[in-house]
Amino acid sequence: MLTIEQIERALRQPLPGLAAMVRMAPIPRPLAPPTPDHRPREGGVLILLYPQGPGGELHLVLTRRTDTVGTHRGQISLPGGSVDPDDLSTAHTALREACEEIGVCEIDLRLLGDLTPLYIPPSDFRIYPHVAYVPRRPDFHVQPDEVAELLEPPLSHFLGEANTDLETWPVQGEPRQVPFYWVQGHKVWGATAMVLAELAAVVASLD
Repeated sequence: MLTIEQIERALRQPLPGLAAMVRMAPIPRPLAPPTPDHRPREGGVLILLYPQGPGGELHLVLTRRTDTVGTHRGQISLPGGSVDPDDLSTAHTALREACEEIGVCEIDLRLLGDLTPLYIPPSDFRIYPHVAYVPRRPDFHVQPDEVAELLEPPLSHFLGEANTDLETWPVQGEPRQVPFYWVQGHKVWGATAMVLAELAAVVASLD
């Protein structure tokens, strides 16, 4: 069985980066970084791993956003949000937001490493994904104004192609091919899917 120590070591190695993320990117989509003189908004997101079930298989938590939040209404997201002036780092942002959104404020939460920052041109936002672990399923308490539902897929759900699909959607007024993961009847696409694709590539490299 995959161990947390293996994942932690893999996250310290050179990351697959955009080459892994692009597998779940809408087509066509500009993926160029912002110009050096441009400062996009920044945020931190958290991929929280924890054991669940009889065999202790690693799971992660996703949130379905409410239909009343300001952006990305109803979409599936990772816990996280914008950097506040008082945040010490984007990891601090991700942990603070996880505490606020889903009530995960665990003192024994362990940061394992980071994935590749991702610039999202439509929202002019750069997100910094952080991977963490807690040794048991957290006692989640959602913020109902922001989170409508929690999804808790196993990490193995994102390995291979069995749970992926591709459809043509109108995105910003243009038809685009959008790859996505099926998760508990929901479509996980966009930046969230791209971040998970890189994590999947990191995990797959351990086989």
